[in-house]
Formats: sequence, C-alpha cells, structure tokens
Amino acid sequence: MNFIKSLYLNNFFFYVLIGIIGLFWCAFIFPNLYHAVWYLILVLGTFTAIDILLLYINKTGIEGERIIPEKLSNGDLNPITIVIKNHYTFSILVKVIDEIPFQFQVRDFKILKTVKASSQKEFGYDLRPTERGEYHFGALNLYVSSPLRLVSRRYEFEENKMVPTYPSFIQLRKYDLLAFSNNLFQYGIKRIRRIGHTMEFEQIKEYVQGDDLRTLNWKATAKKNALMVNQFQDEKSQSVYMAIDKGRVMQMPFDGLSLLDYAINSSLVLSNVILKKQDKAGLFTFSKKVENRVFAEKRASQMQKILETLYNVKTDFFESDYSRLYVDIKKSINQRSLIILYTNFETMDGLNRQLPYLKGIAKSHLLVVVFFQNTELNSIINKKTETIQEIYDKVIAEKFMFEKRLIANELKKYGIHTVLTQPENLTLDAINKYLEIKSRGIL
Repeated sequence: MNFIKSLYLNNFFFYVLIGIIGLFWCAFIFPNLYHAVWYLILVLGTFTAIDILLLYINKTGIEGERIIPEKLSNGDLNPITIVIKNHYTFSILVKVIDEIPFQFQVRDFKILKTVKASSQKEFGYDLRPTERGEYHFGALNLYVSSPLRLVSRRYEFEENKMVPTYPSFIQLRKYDLLAFSNNLFQYGIKRIRRIGHTMEFEQIKEYVQGDDLRTLNWKATAKKNALMVNQFQDEKSQSVYMAIDKGRVMQMPFDGLSLLDYAINSSLVLSNVILKKQDKAGLFTFSKKVENRVFAEKRASQMQKILETLYNVKTDFFESDYSRLYVDIKKSINQRSLIILYTNFETMDGLNRQLPYLKGIAKSHLLVVVFFQNTELNSIINKKTETIQEIYDKVIAEKFMFEKRLIANELKKYGIHTVLTQPENLTLDAINKYLEIKSRGIL
C-alpha cells in the first residue's frame, strides 16, 4: 500500500504514452506500424519497471530536512533552509513541495533541484510573514526521479511544525547599537546639540573657572561673600511609554502589514534604544480600554517582557476611547514621563474629537503623537493628469495631504510634539524624535 501511495508517473511518461497513442491512430492508415507500436509499448513498460526498481531498491534513498528559525520576524524576510542527502548511486532530480503555512496563501510552491550521486545539497527560500501569531508548517514532500524521468518516488519529512511569528526582532538587531553609533547619519539619525537644562540639583559649590554663569546662586553668593553656583547632575532613568492605538484607524494596510504592526515593530526597536540610553521603557495598548500594560522599568528582563507583550497584542479594531486613555494615564503614571502615542488621524474633525484628551495628557507629560502619511496619495499627486476625473482625484489627494500637515500644526499649538511619517520610515523617525528629546533635555 505504501508503495502505491509513494509512486507517481511523471509528465515524460505521459508524453511518451500520448505519442504511442498517436502512432496507434496512424496504424489505421499505415497497417505496417501496428506491430512496431506494440513493440514501443513493451519498451515503455520495460523502462518503467527499471525506473521503479532503481528508485525502490534503496529503502532510504534520500534524507530531507527543513531548517526553520525558532521564531519568525514579522514584516521581514526569514530564511528557510532545505537539506537533501542523496544515498543513491546516481544523480537524481528532486521536486520539492513544502507545505508552508496557510497565512502565506501560496498554492504553487515548487522547487526543482538536481542532486549528484552520494552527495548533499543545501538550498533555501525566504518567507515574509505579515501578521503575528502561530504559523504551522506541514510535511516536506520530496519527489525523486532517476535519470530515466519516467516515474517519481515520494518521500515525506518534517511533519507538523509550529513556529511563532514575533514583532520584528531583525530590525531590533539592526538598530541595536544605533544610539551609540559614530555614523548615525548613515541611518538617517540626526545629531542634535544639547541645549537647556533638564538636570537634578546636587549641591551648591564655589565657582571655578569654566562653570556655567547661568547657574550662579546669588543668595548663597551674598551669604558666603564669594561666587557660588548650583551644581546639577544629569537626570537618569526617565520613564518612556509607548502607547499604541489598536483601534480601527490602525487597520489600514501598507505593503502587507497593518499600521498597527508597523507601530508594534517600531515600539520593539525603540524600547531597546531607550534601555540602551539608560532610560526606563514601558508600553500599553488601547482601544475600548487600556490593555497589554508593561510598567516602565530598566531591568535586564525588560526587553523580553516587552517582546512577549507585543507578540500577544490582539485587536478587533474597535473605535478607540481616548477618554479612557486619559483617565488611565492620569491614574497609573504619576511621574512626568515621555509618552509616544502611535495612532492615526485622517481629518481635522477626527483630531478635534480627541484633542481635549490629548491636551489633558500633555499638561502632565511630554506627549509625542506619531501618525502616518497616506503614501498612496503621493502616487496620485505625482501622476500626470490627462482626464477630468484624474484632475479631481489629484485635487482631493492634495487636500488630504494638506490636512495631515494642518493636524501636525494644530497639535504643535498646544505643545504636543508630532511625528508625521511614512510607514516604512516609522522606526527611524521615532528613534530620531526620542534622541532629539533626549539631546535637548526637554523632558
């Protein structure tokens, strides 16, 4: 029974068979061909039997293995490696049909490889997941043909393997040392001169040449009858929270990923940079209520905690409740913190409905609102118009793009920092903004 299940006739066999049938048809016109055709059938049967014998005489003709990472990185190309060991004494043609997870919706996966006698071949392909969660691989099917190419023998390996897909840890590794790089400009990170003072008072000491005259303490100078200055030390371990809107405005797709997944990937990378800069990183998500909370800390295990939390973010894309967000932040975050809010506003009306709550948050914390440009509008704006309909589309697209800039200006009026970015530039722009705030000492 296993023999029958594993034996498959190749296309070449059917091509030869069709040719023989055609010759049978010709034999009605040319009777002399009749006996020759039966001879060809005998030859085909003989070579088919030899081909079957070649493939089945060795019980373990080949070995196959699929090598998968322990976890996949969402939104990135993940390498999958196939290893085939040929134990036959002749070269074989292997057709690889890997049962990849249904999320990729690939119905015609096939790789053809030739493996020399008694040798090993290693090759691979890439998968780019676009959603977090569990990905189940099925069997690795290898269809082996001998040099005769008449039949194939099927081998099956690596059945039913589950691999989780996490937020983009490949980006995390890429930007791991970004905050300390001497070539930040290569990644689009701006160098910013530190201005102002966000310092903690340490002590009063006598003035020495080189001290900042702006720190002179006139009362202490009068008492001591000598110049006295206030000495400060840099604030350490400031709290930074990523607040991720997982409501319906974040459902919009771009290049296969939703805006929510772009925000999740960016939050993971930014958390790592924050911890490297000796600040405390935390996060929470919200839609109808605040969930997935990780309090801002600077522990060694904080990154793993954030990674697991982001992996488990699930949403039904409800309408987001900003009043809940405001009340929750007021209750749970007592110390002044930097709050980086990932959300999206398409119109001024949409902003105006939430503006009172954003202003309330900005009174107690430094608020940065990160929202997205609609990059599809750029293609409409830059396209040469030829019809009246295209002119209307271009005008409407320019109106929406202009409204995005109005939203950013409206937020700035109330002291709310903004990052208006394209999805593919989100991570770099978010890091830029954090490093700018850190360098300027405005928290």
